[in-house]
Amino acid sequence: MTEMIETTGVRDLQRQLCDLQAQVDDIRTSSLPEDKLSMVVFSGDLDRLLAAFIIATGAAAMFEEVVMFFTFWATPALRDPAKRPRGKDIISRMFGWMLPTGSRQLKLGRMHMGGLGTGMMKGLMRKKNVFSLEQLIGQAAESGVKIYVCEMSMGLMGFSKDEMIDYPGLALAGVGKFLGEAASSKTTLFV
Repeated sequence: MTEMIETTGVRDLQRQLCDLQAQVDDIRTSSLPEDKLSMVVFSGDLDRLLAAFIIATGAAAMFEEVVMFFTFWATPALRDPAKRPRGKDIISRMFGWMLPTGSRQLKLGRMHMGGLGTGMMKGLMRKKNVFSLEQLIGQAAESGVKIYVCEMSMGLMGFSKDEMIDYPGLALAGVGKFLGEAASSKTTLFV
């Protein structure tokens, strides 16, 4: 009789220990950030976008997931110059004329000097075999870097998804989507 009580007591302890272990495992998995880098890309300057894509493509080798959220002045860098959407109002057309149409029209943030500085930088990059922004965007696509474009910025500037570059999985998203991505990321950057 005593032996049976002891066996039941050991089983109860083992069951309680298993329950506790399961609870500890749940706490660990729910509170740890995912192996992910999230980045806000705000600037439309060539040098900052180069840095953003260099970081993103490098991070793709380190993290399981890399997410870029393009907003405001970075958004025109993703416009495809070959695409000409119709039906825009006058304000949208004006934004279209004033802002760069794609990555090739971007300028350096400093030392643009009427195009001389930007041209010199692009020439140096070719000479030293540094990837261009267009090549980095292609590498990011191959590496599975996700790109979200701010819906609000697109709406303000009168852009549509139809005029964006062909990038695998490029999607429009609101700030809530990015905040959700950032909240579960190990690292978050603002460029």
